[in-house]
Amino acid sequence: MHILDVLKERGFIAQTTFEDELYKQLEEPTTFYVGFDPTADSLHIGHYIPIMAMAHMQRAGHRPIALMGGGTAMIGDPSGKTDMRKMMTVETIDHNVECIKQQMSRFLDFSDDKAIIVNNADWLRNLNFIEFMRDIGAMFSVNKMLTADCYKTRMAPDNGLSFLEFTYMLMQSYDFYHMFQEYGCNMQFGGDDQWSNMLGGTELIRRKLGKDAYAMTINLLLNSEGKKMGKTQSGAVWLDPEKTSPFDFFQYWRNVADSDVLKCIRMLTFLPLEEIDAMESWEGAQLNQAKEILAFELTKLVHGEEEAAKAREASHALFAGGRDSAHMPTVELSAADFAEGDLDILALLVKTELAPSRSDARRAVEQGGVSVADAKVTDIKTSYSADSFGADGLVVKRGKKKFVKVLVK
Repeated sequence: MHILDVLKERGFIAQTTFEDELYKQLEEPTTFYVGFDPTADSLHIGHYIPIMAMAHMQRAGHRPIALMGGGTAMIGDPSGKTDMRKMMTVETIDHNVECIKQQMSRFLDFSDDKAIIVNNADWLRNLNFIEFMRDIGAMFSVNKMLTADCYKTRMAPDNGLSFLEFTYMLMQSYDFYHMFQEYGCNMQFGGDDQWSNMLGGTELIRRKLGKDAYAMTINLLLNSEGKKMGKTQSGAVWLDPEKTSPFDFFQYWRNVADSDVLKCIRMLTFLPLEEIDAMESWEGAQLNQAKEILAFELTKLVHGEEEAAKAREASHALFAGGRDSAHMPTVELSAADFAEGDLDILALLVKTELAPSRSDARRAVEQGGVSVADAKVTDIKTSYSADSFGADGLVVKRGKKKFVKVLVK
């Protein structure tokens, strides 16, 4: 199957430029790039979607460039924002770039120049403003730029658009132009909100070099209600195990809605399309099996097979009647937590982050949603000493899906 058809079948493609020409282009090895905005020190599941598209492309013989936005992050992409992004220091940006570089090596093969990582700080931070505006700025029409969605939504009097942000399209377009010349990169992937910026790059290459370049946007991962997936009450689903534990990561995907599981398997795993198509007729308990396949395969790709197996064992221990709690998410309390005496159930829920506040913890107990060591807790005055937890700890649950094993050290 042609790689473009693979990406279509798996649900990645939103828009492309010149699709017929793109089919021909991808019949031969092609260098392409995806930009990553270093606004945090970890990638999250939203970044994982284009990474999977890059991995499919690499498996088909094409060369990915992972572009770290160490230069563009100093401006801030206005796309999808109602006000100006908070400016980050150069030190924070550079730290985030290094963290993301390390994560990226898990998903792409960088050996023998099969993929490369570059940082646009290397060519953007030292640009001469006057020379850049004469050489690049002259290629852009302000009238045309103002029709871009990323700018139109910010033109209302209440929002406003700084000139700093207005230059972002020029910078991203220049990235494409620079890498076209430096690396022979003639294709860019990105989110659908990047369409105008990506077209700016293809147009700049055409006007400056008289060459063709291509752009393709990738769908967001949306649930059946049209809402973005990969968000929890505590924030994004991160790829860093320190931010989202492998177990929590596994459980997020184990608990997706029935209507979303096959879409997620198509986009987030490498399972063959034939196997996924065969799951279309699955119902009832079989859908739970599909969810476990999704959770295991995705956790394996992000955290490794050993961590995926541990997460699955912990899930079975809690939800399938098993008793092995060795791999459950764990919270350690110390003697200092009991300095003022025993902990009541409300304090225990707050300390284990199963509840954000005592009032929220009270509601959970009163509604019958809290248990300790499989015993439902109904009295908010129930308390626990340090000795209550024993050497092996106690499992504290809130609802059906949130739990931790509590140890006292």
